[in-house]
Amino acid sequence: MSALPPVISPQELAERLNNENILVVDVGAAGEFAAGHIPSAVQIDYSDFVTGKPPVMGLISDSKQLSLVLSAIGLTNDTQVVAYDRNGGGQAGRLLYTLDAIGHPTGALLDGGLQAWANAGQPLEAGSVDAEPSNYEARFVGDNVADKAYIQSRLGADDLALLDCRTPAEYDGSDLRAARGGHIPGAVNFNWTDAFDPANPPSLADLNSLRERFKDIGITPDKEIILYCHTHTRSSHTYMLLKQLGYPKLKGYPGAWSDWGNDPDTPISQ
Repeated sequence: MSALPPVISPQELAERLNNENILVVDVGAAGEFAAGHIPSAVQIDYSDFVTGKPPVMGLISDSKQLSLVLSAIGLTNDTQVVAYDRNGGGQAGRLLYTLDAIGHPTGALLDGGLQAWANAGQPLEAGSVDAEPSNYEARFVGDNVADKAYIQSRLGADDLALLDCRTPAEYDGSDLRAARGGHIPGAVNFNWTDAFDPANPPSLADLNSLRERFKDIGITPDKEIILYCHTHTRSSHTYMLLKQLGYPKLKGYPGAWSDWGNDPDTPISQ
């Protein structure tokens, strides 16, 4: 079977749903999953693969924890994951970003999540599901991970673009969610929800128009792109979008502004 694209439509998933090499993962609470989910999906809670060291949140869980939770949902090295959620795609994107960080070969974001699946007239199932466990060993690669020290070492580089996926008010510091407000110097702002089709959110808008919008703000494929929001959840959705658009050099910043904005020694702009 050919590899999945980074973003997949409900119709494309429906055509592949019975393929034994695809694992559909519902990222959300067990109660929400039991109320309605895509047939054959398994459930994982966001908190199962993300951790924190307050005030820094949104860190990647260690390889031992990831091995446990990914084995519990039956992930294998040959499995292609399709992830979705009910919250716009940020949590599902964060799972797929995490799979990239451990070198898992293929993962796809369901465009529009469960809402788009249901709106397309696709079937839902209710009740809990007992996944067949595997023995998956997560090995942290981290090629797509940028930490605070790495970003500081790259600030001002001509081949670097920092993409802040928070709201404009968070970006300019008027919405204060950490000890300090503002943004990383040199970062440009793209509110992650601006990628949604206004007539059909949270499905993505036309990809060609989004490609042009990124180009207009200096987010081009020749640069290394580092994405962040407050905890690298919203920006994980944008990470998957840029993968779909063919951007080859992407990194996310786990901890994100909850890390940078709570450190009194990091430079900020407003």
